Amino acid sequence: MKVMHKLPQATANLKNLDHAQTSDRKKDHIDLAFESRVEQALLDKRFYYEPMLAAHPEANSLKPFYFLGKKQAAPIWVSSMTGGTAMAGIINRNLAKACKEFGFGMGLGSCRIILDDDTYLPDFQLRELIGEEQNFYANLGIAQVEALLDNGKLQTIKDLVSKLDADGLIVHVNPTQEWLQPEGDRIKHVPMDTLKRLLDAFNGSVIVKEVGQGMGPASLQALMTLPLQAIEFAANGGTNFAKLELFRANEDKRASYGGIPQLGHSAEEMVEFCNHIANQWEIRCNEVIISGGVRDFLDGYYLINKSKLPAVYGQASEMLKRAQGEYEVLQQYIQEQIRGLELATAYLKVR
Repeated sequence: MKVMHKLPQATANLKNLDHAQTSDRKKDHIDLAFESRVEQALLDKRFYYEPMLAAHPEANSLKPFYFLGKKQAAPIWVSSMTGGTAMAGIINRNLAKACKEFGFGMGLGSCRIILDDDTYLPDFQLRELIGEEQNFYANLGIAQVEALLDNGKLQTIKDLVSKLDADGLIVHVNPTQEWLQPEGDRIKHVPMDTLKRLLDAFNGSVIVKEVGQGMGPASLQALMTLPLQAIEFAANGGTNFAKLELFRANEDKRASYGGIPQLGHSAEEMVEFCNHIANQWEIRCNEVIISGGVRDFLDGYYLINKSKLPAVYGQASEMLKRAQGEYEVLQQYIQEQIRGLELATAYLKVR
């Protein structure tokens, strides 16, 4: 006679729960199957997808590398985004904590507000939060640098970098923004001439960036012949400060200058420019921060792998959205972006 052995009650309950979960999951798959189709026209043609050549990546599997002379754990850069605003302190501190935790660098927004007045200085003094190991750069506009040099105030720039304990200075070049801004400064000298004067006298690390429209090949070639630490693209496709200023303008000005925001170059186009320049010319600046319209880890992974120069990618608006409140919101977003980079590294090859 065959004896039937009963499963222990706890084991039976677990098996029943597992069956129920499997059943629910399969029902979800059936319910969602028709909604989950992807049209062929929407396939991402930037990559070859190779699922046979790697296991799922472990956490923290990205390889550390050196950029701007310091080790980074992820190829991300916090692009300059906040200047003297009421929220700057909260935003900057959250971003600095993220740089420390996840191992990447940061450029401050415009530091003009603390050039001659230390009222808001604590909002920008982030070295203790970000740590000595991560890159941390101050930021001034080309118009402010020009004025300081014209007035013999180079020491003011040096003092700014010193009191922030920054690794150097980012100079943002923004002629269309200044032109459209009612309070805007007028740029009196050719920016390349001002940059050469700064580099001759400053004796520190300098990064040059645009502010949302990018730069053409002649400008990039001129910059890459200078002994800059890096060039940041700030390409057209992300926050466009010319368009931002038109939102603040009157109706006549918006009508007259409405085509200006459409001028410029995409990040992908600028990568191609830099690759060509690096192949054809002797350059002194050979590191780039690819920013402007970088929406997520797929964009970033694609662009840094297309670049023949050492590159990281910058995000501004996506970070900014999540840096204005509790740190955990920003932290979770960056964790998902890094896990996405690990997935991309395992399974995607750039075409």
